[in-house]
Amino acid sequence: MQDEEPDRPLKSITNVRLPDKPPSSLWTIAIEDGRIASVDTYDSASEDDPEDRLDGGNRLIAPSLCHAHIHIDKCFLLQDPKFSDLQIESGDFNEAMRLTGEAKSRFDQRDLLRRGRRLIEESIQHGVTAMRAFVEVDGVVQLKCLHAGLQLRREFKDRCEVQICAFAQLPLWSGQNDGVEVRDLMTTAASVEEVEVLGSTPYVEDNENKSKENVHWITRLALKRQKHLDLHLDYFLEEDKQPLVWDTLNIIKELEWDKKGSGKRITLGHCTRLTRFRKEEWTRLRQEVGHLPVSFVGLPTSDLFMMRTANNVRGTLPITELIKEHGFNAAIAINNIGNAFTPFGNCDPLSIASLGIGLYQAGTKKDAELLYETVSSRAKAAIGCELTSSALESGQPADFVLFDSIDSGWHCRKSVAEVVYDAGHSRKTIYKGRLIASAERMGTT
Repeated sequence: MQDEEPDRPLKSITNVRLPDKPPSSLWTIAIEDGRIASVDTYDSASEDDPEDRLDGGNRLIAPSLCHAHIHIDKCFLLQDPKFSDLQIESGDFNEAMRLTGEAKSRFDQRDLLRRGRRLIEESIQHGVTAMRAFVEVDGVVQLKCLHAGLQLRREFKDRCEVQICAFAQLPLWSGQNDGVEVRDLMTTAASVEEVEVLGSTPYVEDNENKSKENVHWITRLALKRQKHLDLHLDYFLEEDKQPLVWDTLNIIKELEWDKKGSGKRITLGHCTRLTRFRKEEWTRLRQEVGHLPVSFVGLPTSDLFMMRTANNVRGTLPITELIKEHGFNAAIAINNIGNAFTPFGNCDPLSIASLGIGLYQAGTKKDAELLYETVSSRAKAAIGCELTSSALESGQPADFVLFDSIDSGWHCRKSVAEVVYDAGHSRKTIYKGRLIASAERMGTT
């Protein structure tokens, strides 16, 4: 099958290496109705018609990637000519809020769609087939970010699962009119069927009681409308300030999420204060979460840039530790791209996984395989997508990324660990059994 013929259904992908198989073995993946029909030993003598087949050329194929947490409306503000005057000077959180607030006052549908479309296109080329896209809802932007996000969701529905999170970055109970306008707008957003997630930032409230009320209100609304819940929580590092996670879990239990949530997921992002936890606090957290469908999402690029104490202590959730030592489901994600909260980085989730090797001192083969999961299967689980695994098995969605070019030679990446160490720039993306992007063909990465 030629790269010049994208979006054509595939019956098989042949001559590929698999993550859970010996590097020397080659396999054929049969596809039916967008799912894996079978995985069999590669036999060149029994290949399908070339028009229905993608020859993998001895390359590694692995589950596709996922953005568990990405702000689609605030991306590329530093690069976009419309906002070129809004540049970083101090690099702190207050400046980021101010610059972003000024940018939001200028948002219109054209620039929201232009920047959002670029983010999704580049993500797909990197192998992303699912993302949780945050769109802000408040008195400044009203519902324009939401409308743009919903348009992009529909536009890319055959190439990527774009899950829309209506997000209250501004206070729900503080500030102008005590947050009444934001609550009204969020209530309207929650009534939209295509909005799958509701989110808020309790730490922006004026005091602890209002932060708790923020959690209580958004959790009740999510339960009422049967949405996933995503909270930006405990975005600070000072040990003398108590984390809100304990009250948050109590509120979730009091509102009986386990009985009324209908399988919807709860995601807690940032949570940098938890990095100061001692062993007994991690043990308590594991007990408090219990069987609740809670996942943690670390956002290391934003956290390392934004989050520091007066003594320059920095912190981001120890994701591999949360998984291996405490039994949580956890993922890592990009969060922001090209704005005052995170001016560096790109749309490739594997760049974050690679950073995790040094950040978490996770350099073994098993560590690297786990880091791949945090931007793939574990990331999808965190946002409520259909569960998958690194072992490509019958019945799973036929959503893959194929690494390297056919002429990569000895440097061809033969394992997931090699991909996390250095993912390279050549990839093909398959979504629901269709070749939807090739970095080689498009000439970008």
